[in-house]
Amino acid sequence: MSTAVPVDPTAPVEPATPVERRVVIVLFDGVDLLDVTGPPEVFALVRRETDDASAYRVVLAAETMDPVTTAAGVRVLPDATFDELAGLGIDTLLVPGSVEMTVEGDGKRRVQALADPAVVGRVRDLAGRSRRVTSVCVGAHLLAAAGLLDGKRATTHWSTAQQLAADHPAVEVDADPIFIREGDVWTGAGISACLDLSLALVAEDFGEELALRVARQLVMYLKRPSGQSQFSVPLEPVSTTRRVEDLRHHITRHIAEPLTVADLAAYAHVSERQVTRIFKTELGTTPSVYVESARVETARRYLESTDATLERIASVCGFGTTDTLIRAFRRRLDTTPTEYRLRFRTSPAPAS
Repeated sequence: MSTAVPVDPTAPVEPATPVERRVVIVLFDGVDLLDVTGPPEVFALVRRETDDASAYRVVLAAETMDPVTTAAGVRVLPDATFDELAGLGIDTLLVPGSVEMTVEGDGKRRVQALADPAVVGRVRDLAGRSRRVTSVCVGAHLLAAAGLLDGKRATTHWSTAQQLAADHPAVEVDADPIFIREGDVWTGAGISACLDLSLALVAEDFGEELALRVARQLVMYLKRPSGQSQFSVPLEPVSTTRRVEDLRHHITRHIAEPLTVADLAAYAHVSERQVTRIFKTELGTTPSVYVESARVETARRYLESTDATLERIASVCGFGTTDTLIRAFRRRLDTTPTEYRLRFRTSPAPAS
């Protein structure tokens, strides 16, 4: 029979060993440079803000210890090989991506995401030992090729979203948000959105207040919510027809007016059925959805740069009521106008 050892309540308590969050970033030739360097900057600032050297430990891993040449031509030295990570637990696996430019038969240059089978295999193996898996920009194509996004909603850079959907029909691709979380799998949109995704990871690990402090150190305007769109309505591809361009400009100039399908059809001198077909064919959406998106975009500019009330913004943007404005923001950006203004408002201009 074992004898219990009495506990001395006056004895000093040994401090708990800090939990080290090992972040492994996958390296390979042609990788996007900012996808590799952006997240470590965020995690380093966490250590500086908390004086906790064990908050995150970033490991750049590659097939060999040879320098990796990024898409920008900058060479990066790995910290470890994939084989050296065998048996080690990983808190966060971060998978960046790479692209190449292709010229189609019509002469247009298009972005093509790459997914080297060897890298895909390594990602699959590492993911099995990771608490959470994340991709930045076109790294989502590597996760999808590894089968990690099947049955999940995911995002990527808007320029390769159609490719991701075509190559991996089991993935629900949403090209609009800057990042999406599906359980322990996170996907981020393009380029600077890697910072937003990293801040969201910090918020999950350490709380929103610390994430906002880090964002301020990065001179970011606080932290964008996941529902923030990665592109604005005016940045959508320009139509190839003059008629649709005229309709788009008409919508922008008359945003406060009703702009029903009947109104748009009358302006274009076509039937309602025809104007609906034009929008679907040329812009991939319906007239009503496009009009609402344009109104949200206009409202965003008012919220960012003026002190106008929500009632005033709803009126000048054609929403009519604040309830309609709020519902549209929730639908398009997964946030409210008030929250959006708090996060993104710049120095206010005079309200109009």
